[in-house]
Formats: sequence, structure tokens, C-alpha cells
Amino acid sequence: MKEEKKKQPVIFLKGKKVILRPLRKETDLEQTTRWINDPEVNVFLSMFLPITHQEESEFFDNLPKRKEDIIFAIDTRDGEFIGLMGIHRINWKDRTAITGAVLGEKKYWGKGYGTDAKMILLDYAFNTLNLRKICSSVIAFNKRSLQYNLHCGYKVEGVRRKQFFRKGKYWDEIELGIFKNEWLPYWKKYQKSK
Repeated sequence: MKEEKKKQPVIFLKGKKVILRPLRKETDLEQTTRWINDPEVNVFLSMFLPITHQEESEFFDNLPKRKEDIIFAIDTRDGEFIGLMGIHRINWKDRTAITGAVLGEKKYWGKGYGTDAKMILLDYAFNTLNLRKICSSVIAFNKRSLQYNLHCGYKVEGVRRKQFFRKGKYWDEIELGIFKNEWLPYWKKYQKSK
């Protein structure tokens, strides 16, 4: 009797702690719906309305049509699905884009998984897609997100004052940006790290 081959995971980009892979509706839909509706997670996002299973299913169905967005699942190296990270609003003429992320599995917060995912995403954005500038934004109270973006080399470019209403008050939105030449020293340091 032939041994059944173990199904190999699809790996698109591999970091030191994470793998970025294509989203799979059949395995990822339930978790993404749960994360988006979790108040401890969505407090950091620009969206604030509940998302139904059907709405999230339609989001998955429309992914192939979105030519200005590339969205990946974030898996740990041992295959646990822990979040999403994407390159959004890609402007092919000006060679710019915006990144966004959701690390939905809270036990991985503050442990370097977001930083690792962002570094390999930036490598893909700069060296494969040939983008020249990547932007991101953070709600001011999201200190972990701000720190990991700064750790990846982003610079604060501005502040949109009192942009988001969360936790009973208005919060600033911190605008960040990074050019490829600014990022390269951070990439070299990342490659040398364990």
C-alpha cells in the first residue's frame, strides 16, 4: 500500500517566524470573520461595523478581481494561521502603495511576528513589485503597530489629528512612509539576525 503524501503548505514568502501565503476561503473564512468582529482586534482597524459571514465570504470571492491589492495570510512557520497582511492601493504609475495588517491571534501580539511579516512583505513590494515608496498609518494608541513599523524603517510623515473615535474619545492617525533606499539597511540587518 502506498503511503499517502502529506500535503505540503503553499508558501509564497518565508520569513524567520512567519510564512505569507495566499488566502484560502475554505480554511481561512471562519477565523477572519471572528477576528474582524473581535472588539480587541477591530479597535485598531479603520472598520468598526460588524461583518457577517456572508460579507466576509464575498470579500474572499472578490479578491482575484482586486488588481490594486495583494493580501496574504500570515502563518507561523509551523502552519498556524494568525493574521492577514496586504499591499493596498498599488499605484503602478507612481510606484507607491499602502500596507495594512491584522494579527488576529492575540497570543502572538508583541512577539515579533508582525515585524517579521512586514519585513518580508516590504522585500516583496520593493524587490519584486519594484515599488519605490510604501506608506502605512496607525491609530495613535496602537503602540505595538507603531513600534514594529518604526523597527522596519518607516519614518513618521505626519499626523491626522483626531481622525478616529475609539475608547470614548478621538485619536490621531499617525502617517508613516518608507522608501526602498531607507529600508535597505533594515533589510540587511534583518537578514543577518537569527
